[in-house]
Amino acid sequence: MEDIIIIGGGPAGLTAAIYVQRAGKQCLIIEAGAYGGQIVSTPNVVNYPGIKSFSGADFALELYNQAKDFGAKFKSAKVVGIDLDGDIKIVKTNSGNFEAKAVIIATGASSRPLGLENENHFLGKGVSYCATCDGAFYKGKDVAVVGGGNAAIDDALYLADICNKVYLIHRRNEFRAVETAVQTLKSKSNVEFILEANVTAIEGDKSLEKIEVTKTNGEKLTLEISGLFVAVGQVPSNNAFANIIKLDKFGYVVAGEDCKTDVPGIFVAGDCRTKTLRQLVTAEGDGAVSAIQAVSYLK
Repeated sequence: MEDIIIIGGGPAGLTAAIYVQRAGKQCLIIEAGAYGGQIVSTPNVVNYPGIKSFSGADFALELYNQAKDFGAKFKSAKVVGIDLDGDIKIVKTNSGNFEAKAVIIATGASSRPLGLENENHFLGKGVSYCATCDGAFYKGKDVAVVGGGNAAIDDALYLADICNKVYLIHRRNEFRAVETAVQTLKSKSNVEFILEANVTAIEGDKSLEKIEVTKTNGEKLTLEISGLFVAVGQVPSNNAFANIIKLDKFGYVVAGEDCKTDVPGIFVAGDCRTKTLRQLVTAEGDGAVSAIQAVSYLK
């Protein structure tokens, strides 16, 4: 039996592991995919306090190695649920069950799709949810970005430097992104803003060829593009826990800054919990808080 099981190996989970191990307890991190979370796909992080800029992939590797050096254990498996046996938490995975006295859920969130017909069909053939991952395939071509938050603006800025033309499509007339980034994007001569509009159709033969955009006034536009980059928010990965802890209507774990769920001994950290700001620094902050809370619970 482990002292603490951490579900998820992103910045929140890895930070929690460091704090758990330093507190003299043993933790097991269970991760279904690659360690590091979404930050791995960010080529240049420039808003982390105290460090001017760094590669997300390099940062994730250092965080992983730091947790490992402190003695954290790792298991590659997909968590499918949690059962309770008194005070014992049974974490069920596709590779068997694991028991612990406390659990920290740090599953993060994934990109939200537009929900359009053909979206899945063209995934990897024109549709992408990661500009830094796939942008190089569209060098010198015309592309579009959908969204109005920091991720969408950052994607458009990245693509503007390598693509011929970038359309930014946003359903509102105002942006949720940092104003300085928006102004920088507006200064790019190859970027065109299409506001108060939504993508309503994705078309093509073997790969994406064009999209239909419908404005709020009913006007329809057809854009001939090779790539469509979707950045319209995230979906939390908490379905496996819906029967045991409280989730809000969007699927996020209900918890405050103390990272406590409504079940004693189960804590939450990072993008998968209810919060106002989802950034690297807040994920790591949650990781530290949830670890200390979990260690305190054990004592």
